[in-house]
Amino acid sequence: MIKGDFMAHAIIKGTGHYAPEKVVKNQFFNDLYKKDIDTFLREQRNISERRWMNSNQSTSDLIVPAAEMALQNAGLTSADLDLIIIATDTPDYLSPSTASVVQHKLQATKAGTFDVNAACAGFVTALDIGRRYIQTDDEVQNVLVVGAYAMSRWLNLDDYKIATLFADGAGAAILQATNNEKTGFLSASYKSLGEFHDYMGIYAGGSYKPFNQDVLDKKEQYLSFPKRIPPETNGQHWPGLIRKAAEKAGWNYRDINHFFITQFNVQSIYETMDKLELPRERAHLVMQKYGYTGSASIGMCLSDAVQEKKLKTGDKIMFVGSGGGLSMTAAAAEWV
Repeated sequence: MIKGDFMAHAIIKGTGHYAPEKVVKNQFFNDLYKKDIDTFLREQRNISERRWMNSNQSTSDLIVPAAEMALQNAGLTSADLDLIIIATDTPDYLSPSTASVVQHKLQATKAGTFDVNAACAGFVTALDIGRRYIQTDDEVQNVLVVGAYAMSRWLNLDDYKIATLFADGAGAAILQATNNEKTGFLSASYKSLGEFHDYMGIYAGGSYKPFNQDVLDKKEQYLSFPKRIPPETNGQHWPGLIRKAAEKAGWNYRDINHFFITQFNVQSIYETMDKLELPRERAHLVMQKYGYTGSASIGMCLSDAVQEKKLKTGDKIMFVGSGGGLSMTAAAAEWV
């Protein structure tokens, strides 16, 4: 698609993230469950603490400060935004979209809005959607993409195996049009394993099981894992997804400088890096500070790496998102 006299392409112009002020350390769960939760979380999940939102916060309240940080880092204001894409499976409302709430709170009056729900693969999926809008629509120059997670609202504290992992936060990126075809986002690849759709999720509140007193009595409104997803699943599929996205970008996957991967299980990340025969240190980690923030985790991970000045112009980066469904997305981009 030609935009004026150049070929449209999408770069990340600015990043931002936000974690609520309430810090919940592993010791909280040791005290709550009267057992050692901390050792497993630190040694097997690399989680030492997480953040939970306050009772007066909603998902959009997590998004706004992350978006404002990204806009500031991009040298833009909300008036510059043409499109807002929010990736979340913990929205403010079942309907309307959380993106419309964010548009109002930011006063981004010219921006179109919609939500994406690909569970924890949502942020990477939304990045790919945003870059395709920039490539194909003359009117889209600046896109706000945010992954947001408010899962503490859907945690059943009676289930320590679930409640101890999940946290809240938001990670944002500003995509901007450029005339350089060899930089920014170059490719994406997708994989879904729909047979796992009923293995992990929030299964009440939609058309399948509307809310009623029986649902509430059984606590079916909370996040649950009705069946056990084989723990090796991500490690089996992520390397192939990465190789495919790298090949589509014209890269040798061994040349990728930074990996930003769903922060659910550090062992799966290590397994993936080992299978690729790449140093584990190329995968940036933030779960030790923020716990598992689902659809926000990759955006938060990217923003954290930018803050730490880990990325430099020309670096090859790979995003890998994986979430309930199962949905998996990888995207390749060259940093500018």
